[in-house]
Amino acid sequence: MAVYIGVDFHPYEQTLAFVDEADGEIRYKRFLHSDKAGIKAFYRKCGKDAVIGTEATGSLWWFEKLLFDNGMTLKIGDPRMIRRAALSRHKNDHRDAETILDLLMRGTFPAITPRNEQSREMLDLLNYRHSLVSKRTSVVNQLQAFARSKGLPRFRLPAVKARKKIEEVETTQVERLLVSSRFVLCDELTRQIKAVEARLEEEANKEERAQLLMTHPGIGLINAMALVHTLGDVRRFRRKEEVVAFVGLDPLEKSSGETRRIGSISKRGSRLARYLLGQAAQASRDKKIRKFYSEVSRRRGRPKAKVAAARKLLINCYVMLRDNISYEEFTRRGEVGLYEGSGEVTGKPAQSLKV
Repeated sequence: MAVYIGVDFHPYEQTLAFVDEADGEIRYKRFLHSDKAGIKAFYRKCGKDAVIGTEATGSLWWFEKLLFDNGMTLKIGDPRMIRRAALSRHKNDHRDAETILDLLMRGTFPAITPRNEQSREMLDLLNYRHSLVSKRTSVVNQLQAFARSKGLPRFRLPAVKARKKIEEVETTQVERLLVSSRFVLCDELTRQIKAVEARLEEEANKEERAQLLMTHPGIGLINAMALVHTLGDVRRFRRKEEVVAFVGLDPLEKSSGETRRIGSISKRGSRLARYLLGQAAQASRDKKIRKFYSEVSRRRGRPKAKVAAARKLLINCYVMLRDNISYEEFTRRGEVGLYEGSGEVTGKPAQSLKV
């Protein structure tokens, strides 16, 4: 039946533009995702040779698995490149599906490499841990605010001594209820964080790439797992600039004629990876990164120094993964390593990115 199918995918529905083998005419169809039987029947009727494409979105996993279980493959495209290819200024679901269909038929569909199931699960765990830590920080800040209102000195929570001091303070019934509830919530969040970290540690022990990254000073379990499962197979990146752009640490450029403007970072990639890299870079024990951070901080300020140091740390980790080397070997030879796709060792180190 259908040879090419462009899918405009939404969380609860999808709109299809497809070409019928019989007459080559473009037809349209819409499915609610609650109608799993109808969706399955339609794609089975299309046959295993059907070329199906859609743009990347966060709720695709079940649909991709449904097609895979029926012997079909889903091509996932870069949303920015698909929008750029749209010919019409008018936007609706049918036109979006048409654009995807047109790219598939022309052979210019901007396909990207989807993450495997293990990477999806690990990133879900990492994002869940991050949300738990953020919630615990919020609760701790509320307890800190209460302590200040009672004239207590600043302390780090949760701590046994700090908790004892707060509990000894004279309070009203409502204050006691709020403080008690916050401590219970803090304890529960800590318990859940430890459970997630235990699972991540179990997976990291089986992941050689994570073990490799953890030899770098300042890269611990969380950073290593986040980078390994965010970057995936680093051999697909031909240059370090591509890795920087993938994570969203590349600066935006708005230049015209003789005027050259370099703006803020693009923030295109993983928000969690950028956050973790920034935290790790700011507190890095790597002497070169610390020195680099201090120098840039004096010239450009701390926020820009944090981004620049995070970029440098990311490049270090990329080279270690690309060449399968430990931090000790990396410091011995720097960014000199194997070019992707060749067995040659480069004779000169790559130039550092300018800040």
